[in-house]
Amino acid sequence: MLDFNSLVEFSRTNCVSICAFLVPANLLATLLTMVLAVLRRPSYQVWQSAIVACTFAVVMILHVYTWFMIGVVMIPTYVLLWLAITCLLCNVGSILFHRRNTKAPIFGR
Repeated sequence: MLDFNSLVEFSRTNCVSICAFLVPANLLATLLTMVLAVLRRPSYQVWQSAIVACTFAVVMILHVYTWFMIGVVMIPTYVLLWLAITCLLCNVGSILFHRRNTKAPIFGR
């Protein structure tokens, strides 16, 4: 069985590695979602990309909360939290943008 305390301790012990993966993964996955929405790719591609990007963002939020649980309140924790929330909002915005603009006729076709 998975112990919550062990998982939280793993998150704090391997913070540098986790952040070194999650920060670029968040940025690249969110950028991909925005590009797919602007290029008017099919909805399932935009949704798949957004789900992956939101998963990375939620994992980062949970990782930051493990630090808040023990009382670590520093600038990097707020920056990482801000990045994750921004990525979530950008993904939701990309889905809404794609939904709104794919119903409009494409001129020149």
